[in-house]
Amino acid sequence: MKFKILLLLLMSGAAVAQINPENINIVRDQWGVPHIFAKTDPEVAYGLAWAHAEDDFQTIQLTMLSGKGMLGQLKGKDGATIDYVVALLKCKEVVEQQYEQQLSKEFKALISGYVAGINAFAAGHPEKVLLKKSFPLTTKEYMTAIVLSLSVISGADDVLGKVLKGNIKTLDNFKAGGSNAFAISAQKTTDGKAYLAINSHQPLEGPVAWYEAHLCSEEGLNILGGLFPGGPVVFHGVNENLGWAHTVNYQDKIDVYQLQINPENKNQYRFDDRWEELEVRKIPLKVKLGMINITVRKEALWSKYGATMRTDKGTFSIRLGANQDLRGVEQWYKMDKARNFSEFYKAMEMTAIPGFNTIYADKNDTIFYVSNGKIPKREAGYDWKNTVPGNTSKTLWTEFHPLKALPQYVSPASGYLVNTNHTPFNATGKADNLKASDFDPTMGYETYDNNRSIRFQQLISGYDKLNYEDFKKIKYDNQYPDSLYFQVNLNPIFNLKTDKPEIKGMLSTLQTWDRKADADSKGAAVFLMVYNYFKTKMFNGEISEGHQATQAEMEEALKLAQEHFLKNFGKTDPALGEIQKLVRGTTEKPSWGLPDVLTAMHDQPYKDGKFKVVAGESYIELVRFPKNGLPEIESVINFGASSNAGDPHFADQMDMFLEKKTKKMSLDKAEVMKNAVKTYHPK
Repeated sequence: MKFKILLLLLMSGAAVAQINPENINIVRDQWGVPHIFAKTDPEVAYGLAWAHAEDDFQTIQLTMLSGKGMLGQLKGKDGATIDYVVALLKCKEVVEQQYEQQLSKEFKALISGYVAGINAFAAGHPEKVLLKKSFPLTTKEYMTAIVLSLSVISGADDVLGKVLKGNIKTLDNFKAGGSNAFAISAQKTTDGKAYLAINSHQPLEGPVAWYEAHLCSEEGLNILGGLFPGGPVVFHGVNENLGWAHTVNYQDKIDVYQLQINPENKNQYRFDDRWEELEVRKIPLKVKLGMINITVRKEALWSKYGATMRTDKGTFSIRLGANQDLRGVEQWYKMDKARNFSEFYKAMEMTAIPGFNTIYADKNDTIFYVSNGKIPKREAGYDWKNTVPGNTSKTLWTEFHPLKALPQYVSPASGYLVNTNHTPFNATGKADNLKASDFDPTMGYETYDNNRSIRFQQLISGYDKLNYEDFKKIKYDNQYPDSLYFQVNLNPIFNLKTDKPEIKGMLSTLQTWDRKADADSKGAAVFLMVYNYFKTKMFNGEISEGHQATQAEMEEALKLAQEHFLKNFGKTDPALGEIQKLVRGTTEKPSWGLPDVLTAMHDQPYKDGKFKVVAGESYIELVRFPKNGLPEIESVINFGASSNAGDPHFADQMDMFLEKKTKKMSLDKAEVMKNAVKTYHPK
């Protein structure tokens, strides 16, 4: 077995001589959270790969298979679609072009260590490998999966879907999700410590669900935070000196072009004063069909603008920065190791991470916010939010805005910074906010607020200074503002008068509701049903953004809600927690939370008329920065450290999460070792 593992490591291209598992300690605390200690960063990455594979090898494999172009062999048509997108976006090609020259030797060593750890785990646990011959994984295959992931972050999957469906009028995303991040300066706290709330709202399970880990080497790496399956570093968290949180932003990161096709030759398109040839490839896709794999060949096109598709409405190309820069995860690595604001800002200047708002705080009481993105420098005069002409060099951008050109704040006088997926031009107190008119309009920055941003500003305005309990009270606030800010205007329902006696009771419950998303709230249950009714209509294209709920629609929504309650619960007034559940395996528990409250939850139909929470509040990390000493850290995750049913840490944080409690965490190695439940080497 040892020879087999060594052979796989050699085939992976990993620096085997530098990775001795005996030098790596995986320390599990009482919650099963892995604390990885080793001398070098690559050794820590190896240990992280092993520990995470122990907890969720299946999901990690799904991410890695995309880099190998083998998802179709496991998932059939759905997997083959992803394999095709990898080829269409030329993810593999950008890795081949940039791997040696663009990535630092330190980062290449890190991912070699990570890939070696994954390969070693696969070799040692062949019964857990989902697809034969899918290992060993190479570092370039790994980075191919990363390029795909960064492209998805930029919205490539959404735009490709719209193009193929013929719905290409606008690139706006349906903003159903959300995340919160806020930093409070020590000048605004009663104890003189800066506070940071790391509170991304992600899917609770799957390839972009958070995993908590502590990474510590003797080369300056000591960070605790969240990462996704397949991540070799922490994506947001806190180290000994500083921390940061991410939220999704919606500035214009991707463009759609309509090509002018030669009527005499479908493989030629107009570019300025000449016809250019489309690059035409036939991509072989292996697809699982029953018990066998079949190979199908699908056309993939490429123009000067990028990945290209023929549709009934024409031929379109998409262009984005995410599949032009390989260094996104390396930027996170540098952020992990930053020791102060200057080093952190230098890492951010890479602008290799294609999106995300970033809110930062540190022990020196610097707070910072930038609406980060890999944003093209575009020619003025075009409607970049919609489809632009793909027949001119004027629309073919080749450069990106530097970090200094993006909306950002450093320690505003107001003493706080916030983002809840809303406009970066309402990030702090009114007197300190930036103006959208001062920025290049082609960057397409958001100018809207949402329920969470409005509610946060209402809450923070009540404090000249706040203590830590006030900070947590704001973070866990679960109430809507007085006026709702959704894509559909639902405010009229609170003043609705109806002559339909059968729904008057439901309407009264809703109209007397205190607008809190508590698990025991009956009004919240009615509102959830009304919200889902309008969300479904929007998803089906029956209504569009800006729609105002009509009398007939509101009455129908209440009628359907009442019928649903009676059929499934035998009454018209169930509480939110009776119909909405947090589910892990066979365990289901009443859940608080509604879309776009600060404690946001999003659900989907489950069983017996109930709804299952699938996204929203997930990994929460709350940090205080004293002027001296290590940061004081609390965290909680929605389920537990392990995704393996039957593991004691499969759902051991679930009750704590629902009770809005946290666990104490530490970056102090001595303290971690003192409280260790299990310590072992990855072998």
